[in-house]
Order: sequence, then structure tokens, then C-alpha cells
Amino acid sequence: MKKQVLLATAVAGLLAFGAQGVMAQNVAIVNGKAVPKTRLDSLALQVTKSGRPVTPDMEVQLREEVIAREVFMQEAEKLGLSTSEDVKIQMELARQTILIRELFSDYQKKNPVTEEEMKAEYDKFAAANGGKEYKARHILVEKESEAKEIIASLKKGGKFDDIAKKKSKDPGSGAKGGDLDWANPSSYVPEFSEALGKLSKGQTTETPVKTQFGYHVIRVDDIRTAQLPSYEEVKPQIAQQMQQQKLAAFQDGLRKKAKVE
Repeated sequence: MKKQVLLATAVAGLLAFGAQGVMAQNVAIVNGKAVPKTRLDSLALQVTKSGRPVTPDMEVQLREEVIAREVFMQEAEKLGLSTSEDVKIQMELARQTILIRELFSDYQKKNPVTEEEMKAEYDKFAAANGGKEYKARHILVEKESEAKEIIASLKKGGKFDDIAKKKSKDPGSGAKGGDLDWANPSSYVPEFSEALGKLSKGQTTETPVKTQFGYHVIRVDDIRTAQLPSYEEVKPQIAQQMQQQKLAAFQDGLRKKAKVE
């Protein structure tokens, strides 16, 4: 008798352990179908990647979300919606999106931007933007004759700001009296940049400067040594930009190698 009781107890214990093991692997059983815990783990990972912590309350919400999805999926399957051609196409597109995202993520993990690459990129930026910066103003008009009239008017004492507001066809700077703020000469088109570099503080161009935009009258209000951000300040932006460039090159390479008929 004792042996039978012990055997029954052992069997009950094993059954209980087995049930616990099943529930440990599954979030729940919905209408007899197991909902694997990996779905909950996947949703939790997405939340973590978005920068939010998975608190106990959040975990409860995620569990309810996983269960609700299973309930709705079972109903959709029961109604035969998964056999719809439109649904099949959408599911295939979703599958492609997930795989492509993983492909790009895998590439970036295996091909990170190195410290040397970022420093080299910063050095190029510093070389292109170093030297002098100019605080300039300009008045942009369509005809050379208009620009000459403005230069003559300025020589007679006309105010640059007032003329720019009235006559400049550059809406951005014109409204501010022609003010272009501080900038490196390389920021402008070559003709404008060349003319700017020949001016000293307080000087105005003696002749109109022709560019693809029209005719400019340029004045330099001030000149200073270029104030560049440090490498550490712009390092995150450089990393992001170079990651995008690498990924774009990878995408372009795959596209070029593909045989499309």
C-alpha cells in the first residue's frame, strides 16, 4: 500500500513538473494551442532596443499583447483570411522587409566604421573648412546694370541693409539686409567665393559678381579664423554619416552584381 502511495505521489510530481516545464516554454495555451515564450521575448527585445526598460508592468502588458495576437490570428485563420491572394502578397512583402533589415544589420555589425576612418574624415572636413571665415552680406539682382546702379548708390552713401531689403531677389538674406552670417568661402559657388576672398573687412565689391544665380554686390563685415568643432564633438555625426555611406555602397554593389533580365 505504501509503495502504491509513493508511486502515485511520484507520478503526480512528475506531471506537475512537466506542466511547469511546458508553461516555462510557453506564455499561455490559447484554445488548446501553445503560445511560445519566444514571442514575448522578441517583443521585449524590441522595447529594449527602443530605449525603454521592460518593467514588471510592461511585461504583463506584453504578455497580454502576445495572447491577444494569438486570439486574433486564430480567428483570421478560421475565417480563411490567410488564403487571400492580397494577404499572401502582403505577408511576402513583410517577410522581405524583415530579411532585408536583418541583412543590412548584419552587414553593419561585420563592417563597423573604425576610429581611423572617422579621424581621416574629420581631417578632410577640417582641411576643407579651416582657414578664414567671413561675415558677409550680398545683394542679388538679375541684371548687371542693376548691380552697377546699386554699387554707385552705395558709394554715394546708400545703406546696404536698406537696399538689400528692397532690391535683393534672395528672399532668405534679403529680408535680413543681405546678411549671410559667418561662413567659410568654400560654402559658396566658386565665383562668389573668389570675390569674397579678395575683400578686406568693411570692403564692398567694385564690380558686380556674376554667378549662376545672377549678379551680386558683396560686402565683408568681418573676418575671423575658422572656429571648427572638435573631433569628439562631431564624432557621433561622422560615425552615422560614414555608416550610411558604407551601407549605401554595399547596397549599390549588390545591385550592380545582380543579373537582371
